[in-house]
Amino acid sequence: MTSRVSPAAALVAAIIALWSVLGSETQAQDASPPAPANETPVLDSAPRPYSSLRPRRVRPVARPERITSAQSKPAAAAVATPPVQAAQPVAAGVAPLPRPELEAFVDGVVQRAMARDHIAGVTISVVQGGQVVLKKGYGFANLGQRKPVDPDKTLFRIASISKTFTWIAVMNEIESGHMRLDGPVNLYLPEPLQLKDQGKKTQVRLRDLMTHTGGFEDRALGQLFERDPDRVRPLADYLRQERPRRVREPGLLPSYSNYGAALAGEAVSNVSGKPFEQLVSEEIILPAGMSHTTFREARPWRDDLPAPMSGALAAELSDGYSWTSMGWKVQPREFMGQVAPAASASSTAGDMARYMTLLLNGGVIDGKTIFSPKTAQAFRTPMYRPAPEAAGWNAGFQDMPLPGGRRGFGHGGATLYFHSNMVIAPELGVGIFVSVNTDSGANLPATLPSTIIEHFYARPPAVPAPSALSYEQARFYEGDYLTTRRAYGGLEGFTNRIIGRAIIRATADGRLSVNEGGSTVLFNAGERPGVFKAVDGPLVLVFDANGDRPSRFYAARGFSTYERIGFFRSASLLIWTAALAGAASFATILGVLVRNRREARQTPVQARASQMQTAQAVLWLISAGCVSVFGARASDQTAVFFGWPSGWLLSGSACALVAAVLSVLTLGALPVVWRGGRRVDSWTAARKVAFTFTALLFVFLSVLLGLWNYLLPWS
Repeated sequence: MTSRVSPAAALVAAIIALWSVLGSETQAQDASPPAPANETPVLDSAPRPYSSLRPRRVRPVARPERITSAQSKPAAAAVATPPVQAAQPVAAGVAPLPRPELEAFVDGVVQRAMARDHIAGVTISVVQGGQVVLKKGYGFANLGQRKPVDPDKTLFRIASISKTFTWIAVMNEIESGHMRLDGPVNLYLPEPLQLKDQGKKTQVRLRDLMTHTGGFEDRALGQLFERDPDRVRPLADYLRQERPRRVREPGLLPSYSNYGAALAGEAVSNVSGKPFEQLVSEEIILPAGMSHTTFREARPWRDDLPAPMSGALAAELSDGYSWTSMGWKVQPREFMGQVAPAASASSTAGDMARYMTLLLNGGVIDGKTIFSPKTAQAFRTPMYRPAPEAAGWNAGFQDMPLPGGRRGFGHGGATLYFHSNMVIAPELGVGIFVSVNTDSGANLPATLPSTIIEHFYARPPAVPAPSALSYEQARFYEGDYLTTRRAYGGLEGFTNRIIGRAIIRATADGRLSVNEGGSTVLFNAGERPGVFKAVDGPLVLVFDANGDRPSRFYAARGFSTYERIGFFRSASLLIWTAALAGAASFATILGVLVRNRREARQTPVQARASQMQTAQAVLWLISAGCVSVFGARASDQTAVFFGWPSGWLLSGSACALVAAVLSVLTLGALPVVWRGGRRVDSWTAARKVAFTFTALLFVFLSVLLGLWNYLLPWS
């Protein structure tokens, strides 16, 4: 007998089949343990459009997530990236990007950069008008297996681009009335994680976290990245144990903070009643059709941590590389789950194309509303700028100057080995994402988006405009400046004072040469005093004059403020003082070895003082040697981050501390040394002068090193 199926039955069957597919994906990435029979059922957590009404959720009893059997099925995570929604018209007056010309141009730029900077693999996507204009992989994700980069399958670590997902989740809670933008963040945190006032008068608000003006110091060494998955801590434990010092009132100056973004992620998780990884997946990633994007990491299961990345996605995760004299070196995986809201996401170029389309379309993709039009506008509108022309923050997204006088928004990201950048240009309807898997490739993601926009929409003049300032006028801005994005104490503070400087010098033709982080950029004076524009790019520097000379300038990408360094905190003074002290130490030791018996006549006090100064000389030289070894090894950032605190630096600091204490004691003995005894039993005047000069030099070096936080081996 032939069976007949009614249309209604067919419709029901189709709905059930569709639900089973979506359900398996949700379980594969974000399954929570089944609730025991005696517990109150939790509200339905299936993905829903943002525009639907959402009741306030009750925070469930905290318990570790468990992987269900669905996670062992690779098919759940191996779904191809869905195509982005139908094409939408490009903005009026904007010519669409020509696909063949774009691909040819990007091929040339990327291939030159890969050869020049020794990049193993690159992934890129460009969208415009709701369509993917370019999506391509270059090089290899796994050199050992000769596995090429697949833009739809190969996952790259996108690092701080993760924060943009966090800010969407926060803005959704603000829109729903569960959080307030200007509310103190402590209102949304459990008591153990609430920020202490630390002598500050103003509480830190959600707004301050989103604009990186929370007033925190920035510490990273030894705790931001982990190599051993057993050292990864739950987010709440990390926030409690690694709480930074508050070094200024909130809302005053920009200073990028991973801790602040992680704190915001914990706050939104606490309010929603869901672990962060589950929350962001259910409310953003899965509804947006980003099947190859996750905040979970490829590590073994642990009961106290969120579920790890599914095996299918982990198999597609690109290796990270560093370039050495012997070629590419595969590096161990970096774990950042302890700061998941700030850094732990991995994604593909295909998924990031969908994400950029979502951002360009005002929070809507495939008919689903992920965030509201009001939130979409907030991401395009500066929430904070330290000065009118300076780079700022748009509700957590970077406010970016673009070629042709346009402005965009987006975010960059960097781990130790991966560098990524996402730039959205709303006026052009363009989104550009690029990521590399090699530590030496940071320049390509930083420059390629602007290079594309400049080439197709804002050709620069053949000859840069001359400077509006003379050499003498440009010298007004010269000086050494120190970033506010640094640790303010301990040995990490010492290293940050070395690497966190920007050196500004005037060129003969009236431009400013800015050396920051080892790279030098030339800037021309703008139309307004104190505003300078990069000669070969859209970056802008803005100086803040406070008195006779500029006291600070705001970094071109908005990450920090650079404050002028006084003479006694300048690196040149420390270097010259250390060099003189080193020479004096060698002379002191040499004098002990070659001085004849007649010249060695001395009183008992002088003898003890000489022994103390000789001990200081030895300790200063040992300290200098330890710092030199640390500096030589610091070129390997893996060793610095994972091996912190360095034994060499700790030993050098301990020797310097003992030498500094002895220097002070020796200084107190100077009057007795000069008084001496009978002429035949005392030092000559020349030796007394040399001893005094060396003692004063050692004390001065001790003071400088104290100002540089070097004499704190216990920190």
